Amino acid sequence: MANSAAPVPESDYSRAVKGRPLVLAKWLYVVALMVIIIVMVGGITRLTESGLSITHWSLVTGILPPLTDQAWQAEFDLYRQTGEYRFESGPTGMDLAAFKFIYFWEWFHRILGRLIGLAFLLPMLWFWICRAIPTGYKGRLLALFALICGQGALGWYMVASGVGTDLTDVSHFRLSAHLLTALFLLGGLVWTARDLQMLGRDSTAQPAGLTGASTIIAAILFIQLLLGAWVAGLNAGHAAYDWPLMNGQFLPQPDLSRGWLWALTHDPFLLHFLHRWWAWVAVAALVWLARRIRKSDRPASIAIHSAFGTMFLLGIATVLTEVSLWVAVSHQLVGALVVASVAWGMHSDGLRKAHKA
Repeated sequence: MANSAAPVPESDYSRAVKGRPLVLAKWLYVVALMVIIIVMVGGITRLTESGLSITHWSLVTGILPPLTDQAWQAEFDLYRQTGEYRFESGPTGMDLAAFKFIYFWEWFHRILGRLIGLAFLLPMLWFWICRAIPTGYKGRLLALFALICGQGALGWYMVASGVGTDLTDVSHFRLSAHLLTALFLLGGLVWTARDLQMLGRDSTAQPAGLTGASTIIAAILFIQLLLGAWVAGLNAGHAAYDWPLMNGQFLPQPDLSRGWLWALTHDPFLLHFLHRWWAWVAVAALVWLARRIRKSDRPASIAIHSAFGTMFLLGIATVLTEVSLWVAVSHQLVGALVVASVAWGMHSDGLRKAHKA
């Protein structure tokens, strides 16, 4: 039986196949940029000891900060019940003005999280209704949105570890889970956007695969990022202000009174030492990745070299400036750029292998 459907004009077909994947890719790049910004703001929040300034979680009513002197005082009274205030902030004479400063960064961090959720959810629903999402990508987009929601939940789970306890900081394990989930989300956004770009240019393009080499490189980078998160959570950056030595010595003297496992996960001197020197392993791995894709995707290779080189120098500067706020924040910001560039490079490595096959 003859097909009664009217033929689709070439121009309409081109827009349906090519235009929409490219629009989705641009949207995901915008969300990825927002994630990079929130990672930076999260670094400011941690370094200014702002994370426990808001002791409760209100998804809707928490959008607005306190608007009256009475409301501000009520929030300050809640903060003064935390271990951080009683053992650290309080003895230094924190007043309401100083509290408003740290409150702003935590509030801004939470607002950005909500904005990222909306910036992802609303366009996704629109694209879904308009049937603009290419085949095979709905599940991936839902997974990315689940990561955004999980990131928010982990943020509160992290804050809860320092509320109602005698702890002066949040759990560094929960902090690392919160940060690494954000960076994994960032990598997923970049990877998916790259796949959509390929589809927009060629309707027969297949998603890039993960190579064995890229898996090894990702594992090495994960360890470095995990160590960095633990260093931040334990304030271990203050363990030494000299480089390459630590307090005049190459090897630190870790606290082994509770065994090596505890020292490897809790001792600030040992973790600072490991973060410093595992960085060289991470650099070697990233150089390997950059060289693998140098011919097939030179811009990605340059981006990887530029990002990790800048991050390495900023790490040294963070130590030598005794963890200066803006130097340390820049170190974390460039760390997010490293993840984005590595996701780009790993994607290109997958394409390179597919083209050789």
